[in-house]
Amino acid sequence: MKPRRVYIDTSVVGGCLDPEFQDASMRLFERFRAGSLIAVVSDLTLFELGPAPARVRAVMESIPTAFREDVQVTVEADRLAELYIADGVIGRARQSDAEHIATATVHEVDVLVSWNFKHIVNEQRIHGYNLVNLQQGRPLIDIQTPAEVVAHGR
Repeated sequence: MKPRRVYIDTSVVGGCLDPEFQDASMRLFERFRAGSLIAVVSDLTLFELGPAPARVRAVMESIPTAFREDVQVTVEADRLAELYIADGVIGRARQSDAEHIATATVHEVDVLVSWNFKHIVNEQRIHGYNLVNLQQGRPLIDIQTPAEVVAHGR
């Protein structure tokens, strides 16, 4: 069985250093380092981590390249993000969140993980993202917290 491809947004990396989210975030990164999950990392996530303290960036750098897949925010993903905004699923001020979801969708990851409960890990918004995805002939996007992913054990 191939390891699941897990898109990580910036909140998950920061969660490794936040007492509230640290345990689940660190367990997720342990699974990446062990190769039981593949970390899918976008250029957007790396850009957002640019100004972060070195210890935050070090968390991302701890993933062996064999268990990390780097992806780009494509024109196709930008277009899909614009549709999420146009359909009112998410506001223009949260365009980077829309781009994370669209990038994960376009690259057909198994799951996107985030600690952003307001704009990403939110049942109503997930329904909206998936409605747009279906209208565009795209697959559904599975969005969970790191705690949910590590609890499932696969």
